[in-house]
Amino acid sequence: MPKRALVHMLYGPYRMCNMTAQHRISRLQGLLTVLRNDGHQIILQETEDWNCVELVVNGETVFQCKIDELDFGGDGKLDPLCEEARKAVLEAY
Repeated sequence: MPKRALVHMLYGPYRMCNMTAQHRISRLQGLLTVLRNDGHQIILQETEDWNCVELVVNGETVFQCKIDELDFGGDGKLDPLCEEARKAVLEAY
């Protein structure tokens, strides 16, 4: 329901190209773009939950997925998970 929500995006470390596990936002770019284009304000928070992304609106987790399931880079328009997350934020109370 909120048109301009405050969204806490919690993301954990993940392994990329057999490198050490680190917190990276490269796979979050499409999701960030989609949510910002809808006018939402995003607060990025690192967690220790391995390979996990959670979107929290008004203290409620409305969406979660694995980071490595998101498309790398881009604007998120072709990523079905970004659209699913967008709808979940719009339907949050």
